[in-house]
Amino acid sequence: MFTRVANFCRKILNRDEATSADNSHLTPMTVIPRDRHNISRKDISENALKVLYRLNKAGFEAYLVGGGVRDLLLNKKPKDFDVTTNATPEEMRKLFRNCRLVGRRFRLAHVMFGPETIEVATFRGHHTSEQESVSSQRGQNGMLLRDNIFGSIEDDAQRRDLTINSLYYSVADFTVRDYVGGLQDLQQGVIRMIGDPEMRYREDPVRMLRVIRFAAKLDMRIAPETAEPLPRLATLLNDVPPARLFEETLKLLQAGHGHATYLKLREYQLFQPLFPLLNRLFTAEGNTSMERMLVQVLKNTDTRIHNAMRVNPAFLFSAMFWYPVMETAQRISQEGGLAWFDAFALATNDVLDEACRALTIPKRLTTLMRDIWQLQLRMSRRQGKRAWKLMEHPKFRAAYDLLALRAGVEGNTEMKRLAEWWGEFQAATPPHQKEMLNKLGNDPASRSRARRPRQRAPRRGASQ
Repeated sequence: MFTRVANFCRKILNRDEATSADNSHLTPMTVIPRDRHNISRKDISENALKVLYRLNKAGFEAYLVGGGVRDLLLNKKPKDFDVTTNATPEEMRKLFRNCRLVGRRFRLAHVMFGPETIEVATFRGHHTSEQESVSSQRGQNGMLLRDNIFGSIEDDAQRRDLTINSLYYSVADFTVRDYVGGLQDLQQGVIRMIGDPEMRYREDPVRMLRVIRFAAKLDMRIAPETAEPLPRLATLLNDVPPARLFEETLKLLQAGHGHATYLKLREYQLFQPLFPLLNRLFTAEGNTSMERMLVQVLKNTDTRIHNAMRVNPAFLFSAMFWYPVMETAQRISQEGGLAWFDAFALATNDVLDEACRALTIPKRLTTLMRDIWQLQLRMSRRQGKRAWKLMEHPKFRAAYDLLALRAGVEGNTEMKRLAEWWGEFQAATPPHQKEMLNKLGNDPASRSRARRPRQRAPRRGASQ
């Protein structure tokens, strides 16, 4: 009996010591009262407030959390509002008729209000050996495959990725709760991973991309201990499903900070797992047409987003991969002795196949990319009714934009003239358009371009 009691006490002491060691780095919880922060309910979505109030009324804890709180504290308009609570997903479904449960890796509740969805997550808890086989699952490389372990708000704060995304706003007393020093990092402009960065990256390699994304988006510096493992662990992204990487890539490059994000991805060697084909073609000087194109198309995309203009991922990817397609087509044409159009079609397939092995680019986008690329080959053929027919193509405008980009990147005089001609032709009246087409017949360059395909592929056996 004495031995049994002694062993029990030893277990308790060892567990307490382990817990103490795990929590030795934690920052004491700070409560920021209403008069010391700038968050106002009038800046919060009415639907998010409805969710928070109903959870509180039902006896549950509920807080606004994540990017919504961060952006409000930075006087920015949040893109969306996320809620966290001690109510389980099943309890959420009972409480909200307009609720559906989603997610396999971590169960979430989506409360639907027409076009707006409020995402509600249950407080996440810490992993124990007993729970690993029941509610959670890890891969051999340490990646979390399933993560349905619930805990307290203190546990939840530790389980989040970045300190600046681990701030909680309560509508019960209008306070902001900070468990990990996130407010100080926000004020100092620091991106810091909660816990051991290497272990957190191994749990979910996409966290490395989130570090880059927020550093670029918020123009903040990355804490040294958070940045150090990034180049070493970049290959972990190869274990992430390509479909998920595609969605993350859109967040990286089409959120208005694509150029800054691109530079940071290159700096921390995280661009290669996303775009291995492009990465192989980089040079020490960084001055090839492809590299200049990447910079220019990302800057243009950022400008369009800041001006509230629409952007299409198909155009972005068609510009990014244009020069690899051309290089592959030239190699296939030389090695196989194929006609240029045949070699170009094969190159398009090869480049898209390789690109989609890293990122699952949907077919609806690859189809548009093929159209934009094919139209590049037709833009110089304007005689007769070709120019008018070309302008009727649904992707003509995107193809013209790519032509203009190419002209600026390459500095080719003839291509610049071609881009200027199409720019003028689009804006001209029909009589002026006809006049422009008539002048083409007197243009020696146009006649030589029109004859060139016949010279390259003469008919065999034709009468002389």
